[in-house]
Amino acid sequence: MTTSAVAEAPTRADTVRVRCVDDGPSRWLWLVKWCALAVPHYPILISLYLLYPPLTLIAGIAILVTGRYPRPIFNFNVGVLRWSWRLMNYRFPMNSTDKYPPFTLAARPDYPGDLEVEYPERLSRWGVLVKWWLLGLPQILLCWAMEPLLQVLTVIAAAALLATGSIPQGMFDLLVGICRWRYRVAAYVSLMCDEYPPFRMDLGGR
Repeated sequence: MTTSAVAEAPTRADTVRVRCVDDGPSRWLWLVKWCALAVPHYPILISLYLLYPPLTLIAGIAILVTGRYPRPIFNFNVGVLRWSWRLMNYRFPMNSTDKYPPFTLAARPDYPGDLEVEYPERLSRWGVLVKWWLLGLPQILLCWAMEPLLQVLTVIAAAALLATGSIPQGMFDLLVGICRWRYRVAAYVSLMCDEYPPFRMDLGGR
């Protein structure tokens, strides 16, 4: 896979946009990324995710009353998803770059992996009551069902990177597709959008 390979959503305007670029990672560095180099991110990201559910609850109440997602909470929650996606690009499951992920919630278009969620001017008030469990449940179950596949692909991709210096393009696209699906579902059940996540994998730029 060349350094120009890009896996991103199709050209239509998605509410949730997940970008991933194969940045030509080292075949050896992934051996220490997850257990040493990425460690400073772990306690920070755990702390951020502890704030994520109560802030989403507050946002849900605000949407129920006003039809709007409070912008500061929206930016924070998107930033948490973005941070986790950048870390996933640096280490497992993507291993797509050796560029160290920044310690920021803000967008970094220069980083090989990034995530954007379009801010909704208005949201369904009553959708708050069903999106996060009833409507989101089929998607959540599918994401759980794909977890073993994601883990197996991650191991195979890491072995391929170690043996050949690159991850096969088809495998890379499939990894991105699974992760993209998960982040679309995460944004939906976190009440960030009314657009229902599609039942499909967008496997990269086509």
